[in-house]
Amino acid sequence: MNDTIHMTKYAKASGCAAKIGPGTLAKILGKLPKFENDRVLVGLETGDDAAVYKINDDVAMIQTLDFFPPIVDDPYMFGQIAAANALSDIYAMGGQPAVALNIVAFPKTLDISILGEILKGGADKVREAGAVLVGGHSVQDEEPKYGLCVSGFVHPDKIWKNFGAKPGDVLILTKQIGVGLVNTAIRGGVATPENVREVTGIMSRLNKYAKEVAQNFTVHACTDVTGFGLLGHCCEMAEASNVSFNIHVDDIAFVKDAADYARMGLVPGGTYANQDHTGHLIDRGTRAEFEFDLLYDPQTSGGLLYAIPKEEANGFYEALLAADLRTKVSVIGEVTERDGKLVHLL
Repeated sequence: MNDTIHMTKYAKASGCAAKIGPGTLAKILGKLPKFENDRVLVGLETGDDAAVYKINDDVAMIQTLDFFPPIVDDPYMFGQIAAANALSDIYAMGGQPAVALNIVAFPKTLDISILGEILKGGADKVREAGAVLVGGHSVQDEEPKYGLCVSGFVHPDKIWKNFGAKPGDVLILTKQIGVGLVNTAIRGGVATPENVREVTGIMSRLNKYAKEVAQNFTVHACTDVTGFGLLGHCCEMAEASNVSFNIHVDDIAFVKDAADYARMGLVPGGTYANQDHTGHLIDRGTRAEFEFDLLYDPQTSGGLLYAIPKEEANGFYEALLAADLRTKVSVIGEVTERDGKLVHLL
């Protein structure tokens, strides 16, 4: 962290990259004109991670966009995190990023060299992804924001969607949960240097490496876990797939000290918005309130959540471990037939 810049004081959002709730978005999008095109393979219907447009029988284009205010003070690290987060949507669809454009909002009260460091961080992450950065657009704003518009490619028959999970599938997550809680603790001055290193490592790590492993296995469904929290994204995937999920809470990998911060009440505001939207769809069982907060914690540049056939799950898990993702991989549950709740916490 850079103690001399304090970029996060300019950001109105706290703890993580804030997102407009899916319920609010659904109301807005429902009033927009409907677009129909046979080449649109993935659009608005299931709230997937990105749009997919078929170019020909062998190539489809994936299109996504993401940006947000600083969540760390180091401008170079902020650039890396924001870029990794935007690139993640391409990987969640099973694709390869190709072309990226910068999206920048920057206040005149900050030194322009800070913007240079943000853009350098983003550019280095795009290069790591094997894509090219070809320009972008900037505006002056009181709150700094940065992100990318990214185009990637995938074979039309090999698109991963956030639906398609089947009863019997095993659910595997490629990064630990708790980033929002720890970021809130960092802002509150109570987090440890170890906490800072862990969450910045998680957020800046590309999902490229997990995707490269997964493409050798059968993927029934996939999404990246971001602002709606693990349970919010589980609900999306389960509902779109017309199934239910059993989640084994004790098997989930969490960021160190995240549970303690949840017990202390250092909970991002987005957690409660997430709970308000889908909490009624969860069978909480005997799980404590702080665990519910953990599972709804908004993530920035979170991991990929996969639904994998049971017979391939052990091999996939072992392959992820062998790939040394530099994050914690966990087998978090299984898919069941649809019942009264979308998710059961066990």
